[in-house]
Amino acid sequence: MKFRFLTLYAVVFMFILYLPVLLLPLFSFNDSTIVAFPIKGFTTHWYETLLKEEPMLLSLVNSLKVACATAFFSTLLGICGARAVTRYNFFAKKTITAFVMLPLVLPEIIIAISLLVVLLRMGFDLSLFSVTLGHILMTVPFSIAVLISSFEGFDKSLEEASMDLGEGPLMTFFRVTLPMVAPGIVSSLLITFTISLDEFIVAFFLSGTEPTLPIYIWGQLRFTAKLPTVVALGSCLLISSFLLLWMAEFFRRRVQKRTGIKESVL
Repeated sequence: MKFRFLTLYAVVFMFILYLPVLLLPLFSFNDSTIVAFPIKGFTTHWYETLLKEEPMLLSLVNSLKVACATAFFSTLLGICGARAVTRYNFFAKKTITAFVMLPLVLPEIIIAISLLVVLLRMGFDLSLFSVTLGHILMTVPFSIAVLISSFEGFDKSLEEASMDLGEGPLMTFFRVTLPMVAPGIVSSLLITFTISLDEFIVAFFLSGTEPTLPIYIWGQLRFTAKLPTVVALGSCLLISSFLLLWMAEFFRRRVQKRTGIKESVL
């Protein structure tokens, strides 16, 4: 009885959560500027229009630049953080780890306003650089959470054997440790890239005159005639996000299968 209730609850929850999202691609093929039922007809005109929108393409390039930089530096910091948490004991370890993971629970608007004040006080101009800094701060905890499971399941004796055979700590890390946790690193890159690509609030406060794609979408919502194009663009982002997250989950499960560890909850 309990199992049936939980199954029903999960089905209802998923239906309520994803039905509005699944309607987005449906309306993107609607041959009408009004996003509502009944659908007037089938058309790909709105997707063709996207390719002619130069401001949209420019904002897409800006988002890709920020997302790539964010994914790289967040994962790099995540590797260092996850290794420190899983390998070493140091003063106030749990407290420091909690502070690093704090952006996971803090409201994004509070973080965005705080970053805006700090960066302006330090003399930084609002640009893609400031957006990247904000996104790195937001995504490092996600990277650490993903990579901790990789380092927890790693057999330390492999590193010891490598050093016994003459390799130094640095080369052991690059030739033994990194290949073993590589699926976790790829998973971290994909997750942080997706989060940065879709993030709006921090980019809204820190982007200045260089809008990212979510900022461009927000600006277009003011114009009714642009709404179908925005819906088509949102559908593309939705599919891309699902694919990236599916790939990240695939690599995360590959890490668990390779290391033989169970789910890890931080």
